[in-house]
Amino acid sequence: MRCRDRRDAGSVQCGAVTVLALAAITLAAAAPDPTASMSTRQLAGQHVVIGFTGTTAPSSLRSRIHRGELGGVILFGANISSRSQVKRLTRSLQSARPKGAPPLLVTIDQEGGQVKRLSGAPALSAAGMGARNSATYARHQGAATARNLRGVGVNVNLAPVLDVARPGAIMERQQRSFSRSAKRVTRIGGAFARGLTASNVASTGKHFPGLGAARKNEDLTLNRIKASLKTLRAKDERPYSAQPGALDLVMLSTALYPALGGGPALFSRRVVNGELRGHAGFKGVTITDALDAPALKRYGSLGRRGVLATRGGVDLLLYGDSGGSAVGSVVKAVRSGSVKKAALRSSVRRTLELRAALR
Repeated sequence: MRCRDRRDAGSVQCGAVTVLALAAITLAAAAPDPTASMSTRQLAGQHVVIGFTGTTAPSSLRSRIHRGELGGVILFGANISSRSQVKRLTRSLQSARPKGAPPLLVTIDQEGGQVKRLSGAPALSAAGMGARNSATYARHQGAATARNLRGVGVNVNLAPVLDVARPGAIMERQQRSFSRSAKRVTRIGGAFARGLTASNVASTGKHFPGLGAARKNEDLTLNRIKASLKTLRAKDERPYSAQPGALDLVMLSTALYPALGGGPALFSRRVVNGELRGHAGFKGVTITDALDAPALKRYGSLGRRGVLATRGGVDLLLYGDSGGSAVGSVVKAVRSGSVKKAALRSSVRRTLELRAALR
């Protein structure tokens, strides 16, 4: 991560997450590798973000956190009854950490519009912000959203959506896209992301390399995006390649992209390392879309899907439920040699650097 270029404000500044992240990286370079003393099960657990049932933290979940076997959680509407309850919940989760551990990633989908778990900011959907076409307004909405989330202990927003809409596609119908224009998505979506990070909430661009042409719900249907590589790079990937420093995390899509190979993007090393890290220049943390989505059933058990994404190079495995045997499956894959332990350590180090920046 690096200083955010706030072109809309006419100056270059460093957001709070970036400043702290740089400090964390500097310290990490001088300190022993924080993953060196971790067991294989802890490494696999730190690689996973899960959901859970209820408005209080289950004892089994707190135990996983205390053992150092979980990287983060995701909150949904069913986990929320009031702001005070969410604050108590997130405090309970963070208090379960081993002594000295960086904050747990507490993630939520707070895009605005139809996808919004908490009341309050943002005031508009992505489409509404795009229609205003003001980077200043979008940045202020990002900052207001960060304050809203930080107020209840959430430190990662799974937003902004950086999908460049096509006429009649689902992201446009649901008002989840900022625009049909790649230039506007880049400018307005990037400003919203910078507003988040400046107020110490990590931003997540999604869904790489782009769901703007998808016709159906990405969780329910395995969309096939038939765009050429030239179109993907010029249009869909532009919001990422034009401003890699604006995002702390990037979420990989469930869709199929024939121009980039056969399988879903979140299982593809060519997409993760070739397009996102190579072509787009992204240096931060990568995360899957929900691996327990019905769209991915054909790819086997939850654990197998986790192994496929790990082999594809993704840093964090996201499950809307408990993740089932995901951790055990990754452990077995490491022991069999189908997942390289060194690569898993690198992923965990990246997430630990991000977490340290979110204190």
